[in-house]
Amino acid sequence: MSYLIAVTLLWAFSFSLIGVYLAGQVDAYFAVLLRVLLAFVLFLPFMRRVSAALTLKLLVLGAVQLGLMYLFYYQSFLLLTVPEVLIFTIFTPVYITLLYDALQRRFRYRFLLAALLAVVAAAIMRYQGLTQDYWLGFAVVQGANLCFALGQVGYKVLLEQQPVKLVQHQLFGWFYLGAVLVALPAWYLLGSTQYPQTATHWAVLLWLGLVASGGGYYCWNKGATLVSSGMLAVMNNMLIPAGLVVNIVLWNRDENLLSLTIGSVLLILSCMLCKPVRNSVKPGVANGPTN
Repeated sequence: MSYLIAVTLLWAFSFSLIGVYLAGQVDAYFAVLLRVLLAFVLFLPFMRRVSAALTLKLLVLGAVQLGLMYLFYYQSFLLLTVPEVLIFTIFTPVYITLLYDALQRRFRYRFLLAALLAVVAAAIMRYQGLTQDYWLGFAVVQGANLCFALGQVGYKVLLEQQPVKLVQHQLFGWFYLGAVLVALPAWYLLGSTQYPQTATHWAVLLWLGLVASGGGYYCWNKGATLVSSGMLAVMNNMLIPAGLVVNIVLWNRDENLLSLTIGSVLLILSCMLCKPVRNSVKPGVANGPTN
């Protein structure tokens, strides 16, 4: 749980950086490529050879969760306002819950209820008036949400199925390489010459690539293997109150403190629904690796 909380705080800063300093100023495809390439270089020294089957699965998961997700995500900022992107990301918990239960061939109503409660909480905290022509943007954001959910669930299930405990930081280079294999041809075929022009652009991209992506996604996915699918789903919407707090403290944005408080309480209740039942094995943890 501590991994997910730490990354939530980290990403709370990163969201506004994209909308304020990069969207419309730096080519989205180049920004995606640089982020995943920097993350790959960061983990390159730790990479170890693993079986061909495991390598392929890690490449596919990285391609989906980071490569495809980022392509959708950055394009959404060109179609929507930042508040609209935020409100449309609240459906990710539901996707995670349904995907994980489908792969496990079971249905946990408590986790789905917790995910739905997290959606309601996020909507209360973040809802603002939507523009009229937003349906394309909505579809693009849902593409990003699905890719992010598929990657998280797929990685969690993959490591739970391993017969031996794996050292995750030795695997994650393959994960980032999968993202590079998607971002590189996308930039070559669709990118423009709108490259970073200022020191601020480069500083933001370095931060996003090395810290938010490089360290962030490793810690987030590792944390995903240590909690239940319901808790993972709920934590996906914790970014919204964290982001609002960052806006209030650092950027002095006017936010509705009442809606923030109500939404935060509902998120806490949704987390309580995800606690393991007494005298039962904690779901999704027993077979998970610890490093």
